[in-house]
Amino acid sequence: MDYFNDPELNGKYLGTITKDFVVVSDTLLEASSQIRKGDFSQYPIFVFAKQEVPLGGLLVNADDLNLEWHVFASYLELFVQQGIIDVDGVEAFRATYKDADEFCCLFVLDETFTNFVFVPYPED
Repeated sequence: MDYFNDPELNGKYLGTITKDFVVVSDTLLEASSQIRKGDFSQYPIFVFAKQEVPLGGLLVNADDLNLEWHVFASYLELFVQQGIIDVDGVEAFRATYKDADEFCCLFVLDETFTNFVFVPYPED
């Protein structure tokens, strides 16, 4: 699996992801910090999906905030346990992972698009 930003991420996804991401970015940054400080993982992953998925815990219910994407909090080790990231791909993922204080690692999961996307947190 390619862990870089996908050039196929077209405007359809970019627009809706960005719109929702701006609303929840502070929550995701705080959750990322808690995942890392709590020694769960140094590699938080936030799943953006339009439906309920069994990947991590529900962090943001889209219906509650009138958003398009639900957000689930997870991390690298759970993705390995669930077989989403192969054990042989862990080092490649770690090498690609960006600074978690500056970028949010999203796993966008939709009918026609599934991939990792690194989105910079908005500056204050």
